[in-house]
Amino acid sequence: MTRTIQQLFDLEGKVALVTGGSRGLGLQLAHALGEAGARIMLSARKEGELEEAVADLQAAGIDARWVAADCAKEEEIRKLSDQTFERMGNVDILVNNAGAAWGAPAEDHPVEAWDKVMNLNVRGYFLLAQQVAKRGMIPRKSGRIINVASIAGLGGNPADMNTLAYNTSKGAVITFTQALACEWGKYGINVNAICPGFFPSKMTKGTLERIGVDKLAENAPLRRLGDDEDLKGTALLFASDAGKHITGQWLAVDGGVSVVTGG
Repeated sequence: MTRTIQQLFDLEGKVALVTGGSRGLGLQLAHALGEAGARIMLSARKEGELEEAVADLQAAGIDARWVAADCAKEEEIRKLSDQTFERMGNVDILVNNAGAAWGAPAEDHPVEAWDKVMNLNVRGYFLLAQQVAKRGMIPRKSGRIINVASIAGLGGNPADMNTLAYNTSKGAVITFTQALACEWGKYGINVNAICPGFFPSKMTKGTLERIGVDKLAENAPLRRLGDDEDLKGTALLFASDAGKHITGQWLAVDGGVSVVTGG
């Protein structure tokens, strides 16, 4: 019997692991999945921020808990995987969201900063996806992986935005998503990417202050930046059975900026 739309989007009984989930886009994604019925495991580096985020989710009636981990470090990723499976029993949905950026002209970009961005934004995504898939998704032949990329991964920037490593890392995330979807489709694992545009966050605070919210909004056909609701629908589509025939895809949630720039 064909399911209703409410049944297709229902995540009751599912477990979602969200990295970089203590604030900003990660917390918005956790809310989306939790509001649809999933139990949430949040991860980030700072315990205090995680405690506040989990309290916020629990106040909304969401079953949530946390593990502090630095997803740029392999041993921390293993700890995160161990504790999540021990405490939650399984991971049905992985949201790779933890990320870092660095601003510097390409000719002066520190190698250490390049490595920091790549280790978290690309290597960390790979290692955690590998851990979660081998321990749960592959044996169960079921799973959803959502990688948070960026419209910065679709091309270059205006001349006054020097984020070469960040752009490169997010381009790599898009290709990683496509290649992983091809390999793991046989296991019933869907792998997709969300490419946000400008959203107010700690990472974008400097750019917003330097260029201005109104100026950045002018570049979008919708004349606005993203808000605290704008990623929820895409996340739920990719995480639920409503998107069960979608894999290897990326979707820009950017007010139309990537259409203007040709991304």
